[in-house]
Amino acid sequence: MTPFHKSLWQLNIAVVLFGFAGLFGKFLVLPALIIVLGRTVFGALALWGTLRLRRQSLRIATLRGRAMLLALGAILAIHWFTFFHSIQISTVAVGLLTYSTFPLFVTFLEPWLFGEKLRGIDVLTALFVLGGLVLIIPDFDFGNNITRGAFWGTLSGLSFAFLAMLNRKFVQSHPPLLMAFYQNGFAALVLLPFAFLIPWHLGERDLLLLIVLGVFCTALSHALYISSLRRVRTQLASIISSLEPVYGIALAFLFLQEIPSLRTLAGGTVILGTTLIALRYRA
Repeated sequence: MTPFHKSLWQLNIAVVLFGFAGLFGKFLVLPALIIVLGRTVFGALALWGTLRLRRQSLRIATLRGRAMLLALGAILAIHWFTFFHSIQISTVAVGLLTYSTFPLFVTFLEPWLFGEKLRGIDVLTALFVLGGLVLIIPDFDFGNNITRGAFWGTLSGLSFAFLAMLNRKFVQSHPPLLMAFYQNGFAALVLLPFAFLIPWHLGERDLLLLIVLGVFCTALSHALYISSLRRVRTQLASIISSLEPVYGIALAFLFLQEIPSLRTLAGGTVILGTTLIALRYRA
């Protein structure tokens, strides 16, 4: 196996693990906040172990850098909370597909944050993504669980858009794996006080699942993804990453016998198809 093909396998395994994470919203009978707290605690511990094995320094030199990582950790906590809450009240497909609307928000926020010019093709892409989102939503009645799930999933996409763009600025001066460690750790610290305000019980099965979610679907997936980028071009990595909802929906069918409605599939096809076309256009 060539180094490139090894990296390609690493990338695909990472994206499958990202997609598999959504299923834990159904596997675990816990509040979304506790799921995210467990994920970030075990994810941070596993990432810390990885960094120590690599003998990589954990030092963040500036106070501004530490403050930025704390803010990124808080946004990560919001992103994962809204993501899992969306899946819990609707379906894995709805949560994954509405989260995938984040390019819509990036289109309009990126020029504001980076001073880049807003192009006509970007606006057209955003309109198609919005059209796909409207297809997924059966009606605009918040009594409908799919509508509520789509709302929370879209908030997950919005928070991820902020996270991705801020990471873009920050990753230029800090190693990605170190950033992932601190963001998970700070996300756990942000969520910890809220864990005392809600009722929950952690059984042995739940604990085991949280460890799997944190170690494999968070730490390992991040490590594989970052490692793959040494030999896989960013454009190809972005295209493969956009398959996360496809992998997640397939896994939900396999493990949960969850079959998306035709309307959900149609909306998802529009969103993912538009994203893939936009990625090719940007290349």
